[in-house]
Amino acid sequence: MRILGIDPGLQTTGFGVVDVDGHRLTYVASGTIRTTALDRGDLPGRLKLLFDGITEVAQRYQPDSSAVEIVFVNTNPQSTLLLGQARGAALAALVTSLLPVAEYTALQMKKAVAGHGRAGKDQIQAMVQRLLQLPGLPGPDAADALGIAITHAHVGAAMARIAEVAPLQRRQHAMYKGGRSY
Repeated sequence: MRILGIDPGLQTTGFGVVDVDGHRLTYVASGTIRTTALDRGDLPGRLKLLFDGITEVAQRYQPDSSAVEIVFVNTNPQSTLLLGQARGAALAALVTSLLPVAEYTALQMKKAVAGHGRAGKDQIQAMVQRLLQLPGLPGPDAADALGIAITHAHVGAAMARIAEVAPLQRRQHAMYKGGRSY
């Protein structure tokens, strides 16, 4: 199974692609989609760039499923709204590419990758490098995206099995450890 992980951001969105064979993870690709070349006031243009970039990544690497980080409220409401719009563009691109989408919190990703929810960016980068046997550290946004893909590789199958045995209603499954899968 090939998984595309997305770490959404309005200025920089990270992506990471991993192959999963049983418990074995193999690095495929990672990188970032940057909107900083466009004017900060051109929100529609920036969102289109994110949508097109994620669509291109999905077409190029042909993943079987995708996972996106769930964004919570920041201290600045305006930043939260902008980040939510970037996340919406990412979700729309994945759904348009006909990919199933799972969502995980940063806390879930940190626990799955580093073993504890208070891991810093540097710890996530180091653990992603170790888990995927990379020759160097991935960038912070790409590492988070790879971490989301790794989390889905570890947790996604268990959530799917639970859903098969006892179909979860939206209200219940959105509350299951804070993760969602559609």
